[in-house]
Formats: sequence, structure tokens, C-alpha cells
Amino acid sequence: MHTTPRPPLPMSGTQHRLTHGTYTAEIASVGASLRSLKFGQRNLIAPFKADEIRPCFHGAVLAPWPNRLADGHFTHEGQGHQLPLSEPERGNALHGLTAWLNWSTREKTSSSVTLGATLVPQPGYPWHLELLTTYRLSDDGLSWSVEARNCGQGNAPYGVGTHPYLSAGTGTADDWTLHIPAGQVMESTPERLLPKAQHLVEDFLDGELDFRNPRTINTTRIDHAYTALLPQERNKAQVTVVNPSGVGVALSWDATLMPWVQAFTSDLEIPEIHRTGIAVEAMTCAPDAFNNKQGLINLGTGEAHRAEWSIRAL
Repeated sequence: MHTTPRPPLPMSGTQHRLTHGTYTAEIASVGASLRSLKFGQRNLIAPFKADEIRPCFHGAVLAPWPNRLADGHFTHEGQGHQLPLSEPERGNALHGLTAWLNWSTREKTSSSVTLGATLVPQPGYPWHLELLTTYRLSDDGLSWSVEARNCGQGNAPYGVGTHPYLSAGTGTADDWTLHIPAGQVMESTPERLLPKAQHLVEDFLDGELDFRNPRTINTTRIDHAYTALLPQERNKAQVTVVNPSGVGVALSWDATLMPWVQAFTSDLEIPEIHRTGIAVEAMTCAPDAFNNKQGLINLGTGEAHRAEWSIRAL
């Protein structure tokens, strides 16, 4: 019996297109990544192509830890663990173990999709996690949740974040006005970008990274974690990026559940994406949390953790 071979999948995996009103989203199965989000014809995130290897963690789910883990080594309940160095040039394990998994489709409608992945016990992380991520469009924009359940034995160290590059639609980061409602910023080591010390934002670098009051980014380079968030109603923290015409995008989350946010102005040696978006990575824990324990979650057998973010047009 002759069968027609299936066409190859795009490099970023199975594609899921969601629509609701004037919002459209494209989700790629590799990393359960938010590949594109638009309001009408306006980009709310810096997109990437379906048939390319996702650049710089654009839109990926970061679990079971976000950000950097020094030397890929940590001790948990008295036992040492060594992970592969996914950022070898800096000697770090970067952004968890799920960003390159090909997540499977669990549920799908015209405006929502749920993807799932299994993180099997492995050298360096010997715990079994089942993960679900759901994207849902509504009149309020995009809601994005990640749930992890410990289906193995013992307490699993855990943290989570996501990695969208927010876009104000036109121009570059130099032109945009940024608002980060946070009172403290983490100083990092220059060579490895590992946490060094926390500072009040007004004191560090003469306030260069203080965006508590919205202001133009200009040539400021940001690749720092912020905390001491200043939430609005219902404990929601919100970062906004707005262009000179007054339109833009907002990302919000529960600051009590995710008290950290990494911001990165996409200062990269890749011309087509250099400063074309602002990575806003709301996180449950600090950088290197498996070692410093700041915000680290211990998931017991059968326990689950859920985090949620939302993105909307301004």
C-alpha cells in the first residue's frame, strides 16, 4: 500500500493559530513557544518564523527553573546534582529543561490551546514532572498559564517563567517608553551574568535602571532581574512598553506568586533582532535560585503549581 509521506514539520514544530476578535496568536510546539501575538496588524511581541530555529528563547516556557544556574550545579536536600551547561560560554545551565521539548497537543479550540510535556527523571534533575501550558485569547488579550505536577518520588525543586519579547509595534527599544514597577534590581557579575547583590533601583548605577516612572529607554542596556514589585489592584504587577504615538503592550501577573521579573533589551549580535523587543520574564524565583533558594518551590509528590501571565494591547 502506497502512502503519501507527511510534509516535514517546520523547525519550530506544530503550529497553532488562535483568533479572538482583533487578537491573533501563533503557538509553536517546540518549547510551547509564543511565536507571534498581534492586535490587528500590530505586533505585541517580536515574532519569529515558523520554519526557523527559535532565536534567544523567544516566547518559550522556562521550567523547572528560569534564568541562570551557576556551573549547572546545585545541592538539594543534601544531595549534589550536576546539569549540562546549556550556556557553556558562561559556564551556566540556562532557562530550564523544557524550552527544546516538543510539546504535544492536549486540547484545542479556535481561541485556545493546551500543550503538554513530560519531564522525565534524568542526570542532574532526577524528578518526574508533568507540565501543561494553556494559551487563551479573549477580549482582554492573551492569558498564558503553566501548571507543573510532581508525578515522581521526593520533593522536586521548581521554578518557572516565560520569555516573550514585548514590542510596541513600530521602532526599536531606543524609541520606546518602559515602565517596570519594581523597587530593587539585582546586580550581576559582568562575565557570567550571575546574581551578585540587590540594590534599590534609585541607588544602583545612579538610577540608570530605575523605570518606576515610565521613561524612554534611549540607549540604556538592560539585562537585569528586578524584585520588590509594586503591584496595582489585586496584587497585579504590570510592565508596559509604549511607542512615541502612545500605543504599546502590557504584561501583567500576580506579584505575590511571581515576585521577580527579568528585563532584557535584546542587545544581540544578530542585526535583525537587535533591540527589536524587550524580554519581560516574570518569574517565581530569583536567578540561580537552586543555589540561593530565593523563591525556590519544593513540589512534593503529587503536588502541583500553577502560574499565569497576561498580555494585552495598549
